[in-house]
Amino acid sequence: MSQPPTSPALRERYDRRQQAVVTTAAALFARRGFQATSMDELSEATGLRSGGLYHYIGSKQNLLLAIFGQLMDPLLARAAEIEAGEDDPQTQLRALVRAWLAHIETHLDHMAVFAQERHTIEHEPEWEQVRASRDAFEAILARRLAAVGLTDRLALFALLGMVNHTATWLKPGGRLTSEQIADGYCDMLLR
Repeated sequence: MSQPPTSPALRERYDRRQQAVVTTAAALFARRGFQATSMDELSEATGLRSGGLYHYIGSKQNLLLAIFGQLMDPLLARAAEIEAGEDDPQTQLRALVRAWLAHIETHLDHMAVFAQERHTIEHEPEWEQVRASRDAFEAILARRLAAVGLTDRLALFALLGMVNHTATWLKPGGRLTSEQIADGYCDMLLR
């Protein structure tokens, strides 16, 4: 992967294009699998020649890490914002679960790739950054649960399981919105 441009205008265009490549790859990997998707198929789907593709991603493994980053990084940033806010603990928990489900809804392909392909790099040093982001998110979630009196790890695991599994059945524009689902999950835990 070459160095991104330093000019702000060129850098913005480079970042947009790189994000589009990652999003397109997530859709392909979710449908076909990481191993089964060739670089030629990625080139065709993105409209970039192989040299252009490598310019934005470097390697196929870097692309997988970028997909995981697009999934985790914005969610972790939003979770930290919610936790730093002034709202009461229950409002913060609801806001966090709503943001989480809304993020999943817009990243269904990324979620599928994470579930299907994480084993590909779990034993590689690059996995540590993914694990650190995941652990940081889970720590914020555990603190928000504790703030409403749910200190049992079972509550944390139950919420993680419910929300993450939602990606397997959630239909954008379906009968229930992501916000309604989030509120339903919170209602179950807060009874």
